[in-house]
Amino acid sequence: MAPSGGIVLTEQSLFLSSGPIEDALNHGLRPRNVLIVEGEPSIRNVLYVLLAGLGCEGDIAHGGHQALAMIEKQSFDAVLLDLRCSEMPAGEMVSAIRELRPNLVGRVLVITGEVSDPQTMEMIKKNCWPHIPRQRVMQEVWGRLRALLGLSQSPADSTS
Repeated sequence: MAPSGGIVLTEQSLFLSSGPIEDALNHGLRPRNVLIVEGEPSIRNVLYVLLAGLGCEGDIAHGGHQALAMIEKQSFDAVLLDLRCSEMPAGEMVSAIRELRPNLVGRVLVITGEVSDPQTMEMIKKNCWPHIPRQRVMQEVWGRLRALLGLSQSPADSTS
C-alpha cells in the first residue's frame, strides 16, 4: 500500500482478467482466429458471439470468393463454412481452402441445413468433414470448435 493511502500497481495487478481473451493475452497465448463464412446475418451474429465466448476472434466473409481472398491474405486457425452461402460448390470451396492453407485441413467445420439431402450428406461423409446441422449450431459449436482448436476449457469452465 502506498504511504498516502493510494494504490500501488504491482506486476500481479496487471494480470487481472475478465475473460478468456484477457487470460490468453496475459499468459502469452494468441487468441484463435476463426473465419465465419455464413450468408444469414442472424446465424453469422450468433457464431460471432459464440466465438467471443470461447476467447476466439471471428472474421466474417459473406461468400466463398470473399472467404478465399481472406484466407489467401491472412492466417486462420479454423473456418466455419455454411455450404449454402458460397457461390461455388462446397467441394471446390474446401479444395481451394486446402490448396491455399494446407494447415486448415480438418479445421473446416461445415454448417448445413440440408442434413436430409443425401447428396450433401454423401459429400460430407466422403470428405470426412466435421459438420453441424444448422438447427444444432447453438448446442454443438463450442464442443466442435474446442476439439478442432485443441482448447481445453468450455466457456462455463472458464468462469469458475
